Amino acid sequence: MTLTELNELPADQAQAEFLKCCGSTAWARKMAKARPLANVESLFAKSDEIWWALTETDWLEAFRAHPKIGERKAAVAQSPQARNWSAQEQSGVASASGQTIDELAQRNREYAERFGFIFIVCASGKSSEEMLSLLAVRMSNDPEIELRVAAEEQRKITRLRLEKLLTQ
Repeated sequence: MTLTELNELPADQAQAEFLKCCGSTAWARKMAKARPLANVESLFAKSDEIWWALTETDWLEAFRAHPKIGERKAAVAQSPQARNWSAQEQSGVASASGQTIDELAQRNREYAERFGFIFIVCASGKSSEEMLSLLAVRMSNDPEIELRVAAEEQRKITRLRLEKLLTQ
């Protein structure tokens, strides 16, 4: 899809395309309303602007649209394309040992208990060991700080997915 094609979609279809990139319905709705966007740089800038203006509830909704690291299914329904992108992004876990997968699952549970949401990381290009290390480091964060760290990781994921959307 080109940016021109995205700009020309009816609002509901544009929103559905944006939801593939970020699971926040408020973000997707606002992105659809922000069209037409002049170029890819303005798309990314608008995405960031809208993302950082959202509420914590909107961020948490976006986080729920991702499977836990090492798992394939998100807490909420994902489009087939979003599921595929998640699998690609987490490909570093595919070659992990059973022990590493078990450790990721345990640490994911501990993280969710501590912070109240899933561990979210821009996993593209990261090995399972790197993700375990990041998870361990982030467990020591203050909950308010960790929410912002997780939101930044979601912002990175959204940008990668916008790029994928425009090159599909």
